[in-house]
Amino acid sequence: MKNSIHKILFYIFLLLFAGLNAQAQRPNYKIITTEIQLVQKQLVPDKRIAILNVLLKDTLHQPIIIKGETNLQEGKAKILKLLNDRGIQFVDSIRVLPEASLGSKIWGIAKLSVANMRTVPAHSGEMASQVLMGTPLKILAEKEDWLQVQTPDMYIGWMNRGAIVLKTEAEMTAWKQGKRYIFNRIIGIALASPGKNAQPVSDLVLCDLFELVSENKGYLQVRLPDGRKAFVKKTECISFEEWTSRPVDVPSVLSVARQMMGVPYFWGGTSSKSVDCSGLTKTSYYTQGVILTRDASQQVRYGSHPDFTDYRNLQPGDLIFFGNSPQRVTHVAMCLGNGTFIHASGSSAMVRLNSLNPNDSLFDANLLKSLVGSSRIVNSLNTEGIVLVKNHPWYSIIQN
Repeated sequence: MKNSIHKILFYIFLLLFAGLNAQAQRPNYKIITTEIQLVQKQLVPDKRIAILNVLLKDTLHQPIIIKGETNLQEGKAKILKLLNDRGIQFVDSIRVLPEASLGSKIWGIAKLSVANMRTVPAHSGEMASQVLMGTPLKILAEKEDWLQVQTPDMYIGWMNRGAIVLKTEAEMTAWKQGKRYIFNRIIGIALASPGKNAQPVSDLVLCDLFELVSENKGYLQVRLPDGRKAFVKKTECISFEEWTSRPVDVPSVLSVARQMMGVPYFWGGTSSKSVDCSGLTKTSYYTQGVILTRDASQQVRYGSHPDFTDYRNLQPGDLIFFGNSPQRVTHVAMCLGNGTFIHASGSSAMVRLNSLNPNDSLFDANLLKSLVGSSRIVNSLNTEGIVLVKNHPWYSIIQN
């Protein structure tokens, strides 16, 4: 009897020892998860412009499963190397974007005068931004009637499939080589035939982009991105070549902003129909062929940074930023000169003027208290976050 008890106790001891030994040899997945998070933070400090979401799954068994998605091949490679270096057995289930189901049509062009982009694939989702007609898009993923896209400023969001014409790489190259024009008025209409009484084909907003078919009695016959043909007054358009080759003119930037006085404030808006604060600055500079980053908290990072504590140091066209700190920017405006600035104000629900000058009737003490930064655009063209359209490979064929 004693021998049987001793044997049972011995086997229990062996099982406990084996379990403890296996536990000691089992990788510390909490530490590995932290290491993966550090890689993600290093490669994607701003989740609005890149995707690297990776998680470890089923860590109680071997091999473990590593799941997630990314549009950065180097990000996936770095995480897989980390796991290999730790000697961890795993099954790679990371989805690389653009996803395979898209086939060769991983590019697109926005076909509406202005189309909404949302944070999630649903009409009820929060507005993230807007995309103008003719904007080239990289397609990353699809979900039912929605496409996940990346815009030329690298912003990522979801758009309704019906607002986009899908393209192959070859079709995008042909589009870049075509004769294109942009609409150069705040708002307008593309018509079915020349003449003011013709039927509308599409509404138009500032900087909509389309292809030229022919000229006819002061009108351009144009092809919209989805193939519809329409007529637009030639005086209301400028060619892509003129748009992208002329020097950036700050008075013209300011003129556009002033023409948008009273335009409604709209969270996520980036068109001459309605704008949010960064949408106003972005749209104004885009008319001069300059692509700024999307949000105020991004725009503050780029350009040079003149002293903003005295408004007399600021020049027309400078951006000024408001918030709790330089790291927590919530609002952006554009200087017009002498302390006056123009901005899309959420509290006023429209584009309006205010001033940093206490002696000005437009002075706003609360805004002055929250002033936290500035950015000068014109002396930083073609630097990070301030890209010229003519040098952007999604719009033009860049010669090396």
